Amino acid sequence: MEASTVQLNDIALFVEVAKRKSFSLAARALDMPTSTLSRRINELERAIGLRLINRNTRRLDLTEAGAAYMSRCQGLIDEARLAHEQLQSLSGGPSGNLRVSMPYSLAIWLLPETINDFTDRYPEVECEFDLSMMTASDAQGTPFDIVLRFGRNSDYPTANIDNGNGNGSLTPRSDGAVVQELVSLDNYLYASDRYLKRFGEPKTPSDLTQHQCLRTTIDEAHSHWTLHNGKVSELVPVSGHLAANNMSIAGTLAGLDLAITRMPHCQALDPIIKRNSLRRVLPGWSVDPISIYVVYPSSIQPAKTRAFMDFIRPKLGPSE
Repeated sequence: MEASTVQLNDIALFVEVAKRKSFSLAARALDMPTSTLSRRINELERAIGLRLINRNTRRLDLTEAGAAYMSRCQGLIDEARLAHEQLQSLSGGPSGNLRVSMPYSLAIWLLPETINDFTDRYPEVECEFDLSMMTASDAQGTPFDIVLRFGRNSDYPTANIDNGNGNGSLTPRSDGAVVQELVSLDNYLYASDRYLKRFGEPKTPSDLTQHQCLRTTIDEAHSHWTLHNGKVSELVPVSGHLAANNMSIAGTLAGLDLAITRMPHCQALDPIIKRNSLRRVLPGWSVDPISIYVVYPSSIQPAKTRAFMDFIRPKLGPSE
């Protein structure tokens, strides 16, 4: 295969490998054997006459030529995919396999509220959900169309973050991925009536030092809560016998009268709060807010991605 006969499909394969920095992850995203993908990239390099990827047993890096080729080709491939998606949407609406990664706690709140309506409206979209607990950095470069995560801006130090409503311009990172803050949620304190009757209700933030407080982990970094009341902030040391890094489990434990817990103010959480008979503690105060972020592999989103995000955005907003 000479350079003049290089096919767009082969360039697309190279872009996928370069984005994910892994033959195995790219092969999964492309639904093809890793050996076939490696062979096609080798053929592309021979046709061009330059090595594009340095391979070893531990990592994959682009050569200088590969980086230059990636920067020129990625936009071309994204535009071609978008054109294909637009033609599909004209003929029958969004379709294809949509791979979504999200934490279990978000899935348990969100999917029951949205997935029936989504599948009814878009029967040609097949949804695959991954509920593993990847870190913010692990979530980037994976074979997913959408990665949803809780976090703060500091969790995405290399990302160009769009803080708009999803309609603004999304600036890609150097690897093409785009991070968008979907919503920033106020965090409030909750406990069950039985817990408060047994141990008393805190009247000031400092009263929390006398209560069982459910933290994310039992260590020094998570043993202080910052509470806010307008412009007033107060740092309070907290302790307790229990910790959980899953917000759904935290709500359940608080509902069992075991502790005071933090929970975001979110429409999707209302049923969990009601089911566990929780009520707000220190109603004039809130703890540090938490955001929900989405990571896209590219700034160009296919119709299936846009349709799914349009469905879930309203449920991610604060409760009325």
